[in-house]
Amino acid sequence: MLAKRIIPCLDIKNGRTVKGINFVDLRDAGDPVELAEIYSNEGADELVFLDISATEQRRKTLAHLVYQVAEKVNIPFTVGGGISSIEDVDILLQNGADKVSINSAAVKNPDLINDLVAKFGSQCIVVAIDAKQINGHWKVHLVGGKVPTELDLFEWAKEVEDRGAGEILFTSMDHDGTKDGFANTALKKLSTSLNIPIIASGGAGNKQHFVDSFTKGKADAALAASVFHFKEIGIRELKKELRQCGIPVRL
Repeated sequence: MLAKRIIPCLDIKNGRTVKGINFVDLRDAGDPVELAEIYSNEGADELVFLDISATEQRRKTLAHLVYQVAEKVNIPFTVGGGISSIEDVDILLQNGADKVSINSAAVKNPDLINDLVAKFGSQCIVVAIDAKQINGHWKVHLVGGKVPTELDLFEWAKEVEDRGAGEILFTSMDHDGTKDGFANTALKKLSTSLNIPIIASGGAGNKQHFVDSFTKGKADAALAASVFHFKEIGIRELKKELRQCGIPVRL
């Protein structure tokens, strides 16, 4: 069985790491370059950098900050926010990103997924999906969760896979920042119906939540932010706990 991955997430706004609850009420969580280096040294498997206001502000991801982070880490590094073209991806890869994450732009122009996969390979393309339950149905949201759509989470995820994306980063907006656990029922449905890796995001509050994301949610990786940023959970301790629970991880 492939090792499960633990992925700290740096949500970036105005050059700083921030974290909120349900995508709002953001508070400062530190310098992204310093945090990235800490996580790389602590044994994180990968790192995700999301410029969360880039799409809303209609600007490109902060390439210079990506470069600074890449200089400090020796683990795979995914970058997202404001990416809408082959040129955008080119710039980020040249500045040290290993993968890119696209979200709103993919929904607005699904052919972008095909184009990026054809140019850079599926292993390089992550599609992020932010969704919340509305009247019992998971609906995709855009622009940092601010714009609801009628798009069904599971139908869109299947299309994303069919178009060649290498993995999906699924964030439950209902669970984001609540520390009540991941959306394991939705995660399991995604993981068992698709053949590409699913990264769980939204809701991590304790070590058991990570265990559940892998055992109940069948996720391939679990992403979290505040529990790492504010030192509520250490990555090494988390991985030891996961291994004790029979979950394969790299120590």
